[in-house]
Amino acid sequence: MYVQIKSISDLTPSIRSYELVAEEGAELPMFTAGSHIDVILENGLTRQYSLSNCDSERHHYVIGVLNDLHSRGGSSFIHDQLKIGDRVHISEPRNLFPIHQNTNQAILFAGGIGITPILSMAYNLKRRGVPFKLYYFVKDEPSIAFREILNQYFSEEIHFHIDSDSNQHIDIDDVLRKPALNQHLYVCGPNGFMDFIFKTAEKYQWSNDHLHKEHFSANSIDYCNSDFSIKIASTGQLIEIAVDESVTEALEKNGFSIPVSCEQGICGTCLTNVIEGEPDHRDMLLTDEERASNKVFTPCCSRSKSKILVLDL
Repeated sequence: MYVQIKSISDLTPSIRSYELVAEEGAELPMFTAGSHIDVILENGLTRQYSLSNCDSERHHYVIGVLNDLHSRGGSSFIHDQLKIGDRVHISEPRNLFPIHQNTNQAILFAGGIGITPILSMAYNLKRRGVPFKLYYFVKDEPSIAFREILNQYFSEEIHFHIDSDSNQHIDIDDVLRKPALNQHLYVCGPNGFMDFIFKTAEKYQWSNDHLHKEHFSANSIDYCNSDFSIKIASTGQLIEIAVDESVTEALEKNGFSIPVSCEQGICGTCLTNVIEGEPDHRDMLLTDEERASNKVFTPCCSRSKSKILVLDL
């Protein structure tokens, strides 16, 4: 579907928010806190951006976009090319980072641009009267995105950790030392930041099913292992996968088009059923149980431990 950019705001020197509205004043599809949309760009790229506004709102979507120095072409295109009034092609919202239904208390951790889905969660929890604390980690004060909203609506819940100010540091051990019953932890930010929060929580015996995180980027993908083949179940065709190419690239060359978006094993767009063989899972999406079942895999980044992997295509 197409939406229109109603407003653009500079939140930090490198982060902008984009307010998207339906054409002709229509309501937008409903979403739940933690959801994201695909933004299909005119340069051929598709990128995912979390919705930051309250999930009770239907009149607009708000996304935050970091102009990443290491951008693969998505965020830089949005910052450089899109302007107020432009039509933008987006998907309907999807949620891979929902608030667990048994959350009676919550701790929210955000690092940098990771505030975008966390902010929507904060709106939801506040609206429903669920107690929570929000800990937002940034390198310096100018890097605080959505500062006015956080101070206005969440003054009792928000705590800032500012790296450059030793007087505004948060003791993570103190925050996580005593997990309460049905208290859930939600984390979004750089991978190293999330790993540290999770390791600290595990040290204090938080239950794994009470720990939730959202990945914005995966670790770099190393394709260089032994080659293998993909077998197409419907035709019996064998397609060799070279050590320096992804499964989706090989399939595309052979006339099989699989929907792809993030190309990092994060969004789930390319998720494909496996009929036979053992995938080498390299995604950041599937649960341990889903990986162990070997019934699905992400062909954009994952490989195969078997010489032949049979796909339901």
